Amino acid sequence: MNQSGSPAPVEGLYIQHHSWLRDWLRKKTGCPFDAADLAHDTYLKVLLRAGEAHACREPRAYLVTIAHGLMVNLFRRRDIERAYLDALHACEAGLAPSPERRALALEALVEIDRLLDGLPVKVRKAFLLAQLEGLRHAEIADRMQVSVSSVRQYLARAMQHCLAAW
Repeated sequence: MNQSGSPAPVEGLYIQHHSWLRDWLRKKTGCPFDAADLAHDTYLKVLLRAGEAHACREPRAYLVTIAHGLMVNLFRRRDIERAYLDALHACEAGLAPSPERRALALEALVEIDRLLDGLPVKVRKAFLLAQLEGLRHAEIADRMQVSVSSVRQYLARAMQHCLAAW
């Protein structure tokens, strides 16, 4: 409540729309626990942007925009985790990392995914071919069917992007 006795903008948003948002998220995720977590995280983001909540003309659209982004991130993280665990299962039993190392590796993979997500497809592909497969510029150009100068530009752009985000 603010000094006038009316709910603060975020509190009012929560009171009026929390149940609706949680139900919307439950329909989208198929899981009441994920829905509750995502609704909670949505309101945390709203609290961090309290000024926006005050000026919000379409509160449900505002909440859905935030919640949808969080939901996409959750699903993306789970996809990365699933792929990582599948790769671990393919390793020999004695080579599997400890749970702590697995958690650190997963966090690093999620962060790398976040960094690379902002890149155009060709830039991301060239960067991954160079970093993960160790291909030279000419090899990348052949594989992507572009010029070597394009590969140089792609890699420079990827490096600038990563440095700016770091």
